[in-house]
Formats: sequence, C-alpha cells, structure tokens
Amino acid sequence: MAISVKLNVFEGPLDLLLHLIDKNKIDIYDIPIVEITDQYMEYLHSMEKEDLGIMSEFLVMAATLLDIKCKMLLPKEINEEGEEEDPRAELVQKLLEYKMYKYMSYELRDRLGDAAGVYYRKQELPDEVKQYTPPADPQELLRGLTLEKMNAIYRALIRRQEDKVDPIRSKFGRIEKEEVSLSDKLLEMREYAKVHRKFSFRQLMENQHSRIQLIVTFLSILELMKMGHIHAEQAEPFDDIHVEVVTDPDTWKNLTEFADE
Repeated sequence: MAISVKLNVFEGPLDLLLHLIDKNKIDIYDIPIVEITDQYMEYLHSMEKEDLGIMSEFLVMAATLLDIKCKMLLPKEINEEGEEEDPRAELVQKLLEYKMYKYMSYELRDRLGDAAGVYYRKQELPDEVKQYTPPADPQELLRGLTLEKMNAIYRALIRRQEDKVDPIRSKFGRIEKEEVSLSDKLLEMREYAKVHRKFSFRQLMENQHSRIQLIVTFLSILELMKMGHIHAEQAEPFDDIHVEVVTDPDTWKNLTEFADE
C-alpha cells in the first residue's frame, strides 16, 4: 500500500524512519527491516520530482536499509564475546539519538514561545553610576607581576607588621577585669571582724591583691563606720589607723540590701 506524503513534512531520512516506526507502532529495538525498507522505498518513489540535493540524503539511508536487509537474510555474525551481532544495532542507536534531540528541540520551542510573552524592563542606571570609573585597572596593576615580586611584597608586609609589635608590651600577660562588689566586701568584712576585734587598717590594705580590692575595701570600712559597727582612730598624722569592732558582727544585718541600694 503506497504512502502519500509530502517531503517538507520530514527534516531528513531519520525523521522519516521515526514516522514510519510510530505509524506502524513498531518497537524501535526490534524493527522489521523488510517492512520498513519497503515503505521507505515507496516514499522515495513519490519524491522523484523533488530536489536532488535533498534526495541524496534519503538515497543514502535507502542504501543503508537495503544493506541491513541483505545482512538479515545471511547467517548472523558472531563477535569476539561469542554473541550474535544485530545488523540493526547501529541504526537503532542513531534513531534513539535523533529522537532525543528532536524532543529537546520541542522543549526549547515551547520555552521560546513562553518567553515571547514576557516583557522585561529596560536597564536604567543613575547618571552617577554610569559616570563611575574604577580607580585603577586591575590588569594594569598586575602587569609584569611575577612570583618573585609577590614574594618580596609578602615579606615586606610581614616585616612591617612585626615592626608594629612592641617588644616589651607584647610579653605582658592578659589583663582581665576583676569584678568586686561592695556587698561581697561587706560580708567579707563581717567574717573578718568575727576573728579580728581590733586590727590595723594598713595591714588590712596590704592583704588586698589589686587596686579595685583596695578601693572597695576602703569604701566598706567607711560604710561600717557610718553604720556604727566599727570605730577608727589615728594618734598622729600619717600614722597607722587602728580599727576596733564596737558591735557584735552577728548583729550586722542588711549589709547586702544596703549595697544593692
């Protein structure tokens, strides 16, 4: 039965073969080469008046189909692995690749159609951005740069950084802020007063380990004197101050509340 089609429907011989395979609902991995070849040749006869340049591509495929048809009639060849070779294998591979690219073209065509309905806003840059010019051309700066020059620049930067380090202060340990609260010092002085009913102010200060400890201890002594818990006296100017506990330390109440206020 003859096939009446127009040449411009197909883009080439592989496109025609795919059309025949789909039309006859043939498994592409098991092509009945005799039937397909006959239908293909009938189509070529309908193309006799077409352009010979286009016809040449279809004639090459016709020769390929006839060659496969002849091989199918002969005993099958055995390859090195002991398996029978299928003369249609190379043609099937070409058809699969062509079919993949064909469907990819459909996808790109659909995306092109979708993009045709999208409109983008034109790029608008402020005048100050358009007039901006880079302060330096990176290619100009890097011209003539070698590994030897990069090494010299690196060593100069390291040497400059080392010169900034103070040889004396760099050996100092880390100074951390010591948190001392007046409420804690008042409670500490209460415990101290339980053991030392009379004590030397100078000796008390000498037992402190930092400047902030000295300051908070001095404030706690002043506050205890204000509350009437201790009494301090000095016989001569610049002499040692003697401190005497005048109330029972167990009765010292609200020391923490005072400090919080």
